[in-house]
Amino acid sequence: MAKDARDNWKNPTEFVLACVSYAVGLGNVWRFPYLCQMHGGGGFLIPYLLMLFLEGVPLFYLELAIGQKMRLGSIGAWTAISPYLGGLGLASVVTSLYLCLYYNIINAWSFWYLFHSFQPVLPWAACPVNSNRTGPIEECERATPTQYFFYRETLNISPSIQENGSIHTGQALCFLLAWLITYLFIVRGVKSTGKVVYFTATFPYVVLFIYLIRGITLHGAINGVKYMFTPKMEELSNPTTWINAATQIFFSLGLGFGSLIAFASYNQYHNNFEHQAIIVSLINSGTSIFSSVVTFAIYGFKATLNYENCLERTRIVLLNTFSLAEDSITIDNVFEWIGKLNKTYPEQFAELSCKLEDCNLESELSTAVEGTGLAFIVYSEAIKNMPLSQLWSVLYFVMLLLLGMGSMLGNITAIITPLRDFKVLSCISDEIFNGVVCLVCLLLGLGFTTSSGNYWFTMFNDYGATFSLLFIVLIEVITVSYFYGIKRFDKDIEDMLGHRPNWFWKIMWAGVSPLLLIGLLLFYVINIIQGGIPTYQAWNKDLGKSEQMEYPLFGLVFIGLLSVSSVSCVPLTALYVFWQRRKHAQRHKQQCTVNTVAA
Repeated sequence: MAKDARDNWKNPTEFVLACVSYAVGLGNVWRFPYLCQMHGGGGFLIPYLLMLFLEGVPLFYLELAIGQKMRLGSIGAWTAISPYLGGLGLASVVTSLYLCLYYNIINAWSFWYLFHSFQPVLPWAACPVNSNRTGPIEECERATPTQYFFYRETLNISPSIQENGSIHTGQALCFLLAWLITYLFIVRGVKSTGKVVYFTATFPYVVLFIYLIRGITLHGAINGVKYMFTPKMEELSNPTTWINAATQIFFSLGLGFGSLIAFASYNQYHNNFEHQAIIVSLINSGTSIFSSVVTFAIYGFKATLNYENCLERTRIVLLNTFSLAEDSITIDNVFEWIGKLNKTYPEQFAELSCKLEDCNLESELSTAVEGTGLAFIVYSEAIKNMPLSQLWSVLYFVMLLLLGMGSMLGNITAIITPLRDFKVLSCISDEIFNGVVCLVCLLLGLGFTTSSGNYWFTMFNDYGATFSLLFIVLIEVITVSYFYGIKRFDKDIEDMLGHRPNWFWKIMWAGVSPLLLIGLLLFYVINIIQGGIPTYQAWNKDLGKSEQMEYPLFGLVFIGLLSVSSVSCVPLTALYVFWQRRKHAQRHKQQCTVNTVAA
């Protein structure tokens, strides 16, 4: 490993902002609100906050301590602890590479939506006219304008993963732009990143605050906020609620990728990372809750709008069927009239019942959506109904871009920093080396811009990191606690901070966190086994909706390779080091024998 002078953050603020920019990402906006919605609103905060202190903060602290002590990236840091553990750092690099390949396509979609927001009418506000100019395109009529714009205009999606198509030129150009900006953000390493994070870490909060003010003033927003903060305590008896809380904390903080180790390696040796670990963890979780209030306000607006539209359709059906005066039924007394008409005209009403919709605000609010469905369909649906929709669209997708780009800084740093620690690569200038890494990721990721690219994106997102990260962090905490040793780790921290960590951290590292990780790993494996053949959501243009399909054989093989490739780095590297040492020992023994005979 190179032993030259290492770059440093100019001040601790840059490091904290870099960690915040990396940890606070798209998952805070589109994953956490979904989990709140699915697991009883405010009740989900109990297991979430508990897991934050039992699992999140201790493991965050541990990775920062390793990086600051060793002053190396993930490969060098774990190799310094033991040459047999070099594969642990390599596994982190491979996992981060997988993430980098597909994560920037989300930023490309955000660019696509941002560019299309500068139009008099948002293109996802209404269905486009067909080629004959006789009416809307059929696929759009069967779906919704927002779904059509995402699946057809943005992705030009194929019916299944088996049907490949050409590269979507518009998406490819947006993907190129996303990687170009990523390169400019890291062109001079930590010197560039340290300046960029002042913007990428702070501006999303400005947009969220603006959206909060706008959101709570929308019609029906209070319904969504009430739904979020009304706890359903029965969900606490559901094991899945606790598992999802632990998993969300784990992935939201970005543990196991090597990004935190890389960032901390640029700290001054006596930097107080203990306080910073607590601050960043609390900011990350606070942002999740804050963004959920914004999301549920918009959920409430959208749900109330759908609910009132449903009541209006019911009102019109009743007026037309029973020839009532126009102003006799309003959306406020629809249910009262339904009961009255059902009693007065039971036979006629029975024939009508099949035409009446079941209008229920609670069911509208409980419809849980996550991921790209929330970010690019549900939010777009709500934005198009707002006054000055173009302004809110621009603000929203700028925020998504900054969240995505901030996370990309950490993802790409997790690859570049460990590789730059090798002497053979340290002599290459930052501009050239970082450019080559970005170019390779760009070329490898172009497949995500094809018509089947979204299905591959889903595969990488579902199977590229989950198992490997749980395995990596489990090995990390067991290694530090039982092989490197808690007492030795205590002394290292005392050397850096001037005091030893208290009993809480030691109990977490030695007992609670490893047990939680083992439980999560077992739960994940059992779920995969019991789930049967993995499936994905394929877009059916004839039905205008997504339908579940099983992955073909080549997809299953690729999923297996994704899951195993990064994890296998750990045992393979250990075997390689063992073989090299044994080979060296035999050579040394033979040399000693030759010298003895010669003597």
